[in-house]
Amino acid sequence: MTIAREDLAAIFEGAPALADLVQGDDPASIVASARSLIAGMSERERIDILNAHPRIGADPASLSALSRVEQGGRAEIAILRDLAAMNDEYERTFGFRFVVFVAGRSKAKLVPVFRERLGRTRSEELATGIDEFLAIARDRLERIAT
Repeated sequence: MTIAREDLAAIFEGAPALADLVQGDDPASIVASARSLIAGMSERERIDILNAHPRIGADPASLSALSRVEQGGRAEIAILRDLAAMNDEYERTFGFRFVVFVAGRSKAKLVPVFRERLGRTRSEELATGIDEFLAIARDRLERIAT
């Protein structure tokens, strides 16, 4: 299986430099390549990767086609307000965007995940954000591969 470079750019949400550098011909090898590349990056570069990803609960018009599908349909106004406030708090606290593999969960089910992660350290969150980013990429690659 060969995945086109433009598909990789979409899979990695336009993450700076990553889509152009990853190697591999299947989801596992591409994600392993991405993980290895990210491990060699500076903290600023890892943060740039997370910040390339859309906010949870963002206006659907601002999302990539893949993110729009993954984040699902509408949510109650109160849930969207909670997510916006938590996005703001998270970004103030950690200095980068909250990234989570939605995995079919509703926006309401992400609220407790958000709250739990707000209690972590910055280094834990940077590592978790990268793991979540890679889980999203792997899921997207596996869906393309089938």
